[in-house]
Amino acid sequence: MKSRHATADTTRERIVAAAVDLLAEGGREAVSTRAVSTAAGVQAPTIYRLFGDKQGLLDAMATHGFTTYLQSKTDLQFGGDAVEDLRQGWDVHIGFGLANPALYSLMYGEPRPGASPPAAVVAAELLAALVRRIAEAGRLRVSEEHAAQLLHAVALGTTLSLIALPRERRDPAMVDLAREAVLAAVTTDAPVPATPGPAGAAIALRAVLPQSPALSTPERALLEHWLDRIARGDAGGPA
Repeated sequence: MKSRHATADTTRERIVAAAVDLLAEGGREAVSTRAVSTAAGVQAPTIYRLFGDKQGLLDAMATHGFTTYLQSKTDLQFGGDAVEDLRQGWDVHIGFGLANPALYSLMYGEPRPGASPPAAVVAAELLAALVRRIAEAGRLRVSEEHAAQLLHAVALGTTLSLIALPRERRDPAMVDLAREAVLAAVTTDAPVPATPGPAGAAIALRAVLPQSPALSTPERALLEHWLDRIARGDAGGPA
C-alpha cells in the first residue's frame, strides 16, 4: 500500500503533467483550475491543497520545465574543447525553447529574482562550470561572471525572439549568428593569456586558483577580490 506522502506526490505529478499538456496545447489561457482538475482527474480543492493557488501551480510547472531541460543538458557528451561544448549547450537551450515554446516562456518570460527553482540554479551552475573551463584554458576575454551573464542573456533573447515569430519566418541562421557573435565577444582562439596584459592573466589565474592548496580561505578570498578588480580594470582604492 502506498503511503499518504507517496500518493500525494503521485497526484501532484499527475496534476503538473496535465497542466503542462494543457499549456502546450492551448497556452496560458488553457491552464484554468477547472480544466486542470478535469484533465488530471481530481477535484479542484486538491489543486489548492497541493499548490496553494494558481501561481503555485504555475511555479510547479516551471520547475518541471527546468528539470526536463536540465536532463537534456546532463545527457550531453562533452569533450575536451570547452568552447565547442558551450556551442552544444547553446544549441540544446535554443532547441528546448523552440520545442516547448509555451513552457519556455513560462520558465523564462516572468523572472522573479530570488525565486529560482533548484533545477534552474543547477542549470545556471552547469553554464558557470563550462565558462570556468574556458577560463582555465585561458580563452576567456572577460570575467567568468560577465561571460555567463552575457551568454545567458543572448541565448534567452534569441529563443524568445524566435518563439515570437511564426514558424515560417524563423531563420535558423539567426541561432548560429547569435551564438558565434556572443562567443566572439567572450572567448578567443588564442592560447593563454586570452586577453593581453594583466586582465588576461588575472582571469586565467582566477579560474585555476581553487586548485591551489597554498592559501587559506581568507587569503584566497582576498586574492580573488584583487584578481576580479584587475580583470575589470578597476583603479584606485578598495572597491
